[in-house]
Amino acid sequence: MSTTTTNRGEYEAETSHESVKLDALAFAGAAAIVSSVIMFLLGVFGAVGVYEGAVRMMEQWHLFFEPTVVGTVAGMIEAAVISFAFIYAFAWLYNVFAR
Repeated sequence: MSTTTTNRGEYEAETSHESVKLDALAFAGAAAIVSSVIMFLLGVFGAVGVYEGAVRMMEQWHLFFEPTVVGTVAGMIEAAVISFAFIYAFAWLYNVFAR
């Protein structure tokens, strides 16, 4: 049985002297999309009558969210904007400290 050896350097993580830099715009965009999809699902669940506790919490926490079509779209926009702003700030701050 023969085993081949590989150059481990190619597969190892970066050294402790190098830091990973986050693409703040991509990270924030992904978070905005995920939060809008979750808000959409909560709007659908609220209209159907499922997960009513979570829907009530979202109604309390978000200014524009309601389990209606207009309220769901407004909640999706609100969640996307809030998520984008906070995650962009988080990624930017991470990149500042990772230098």
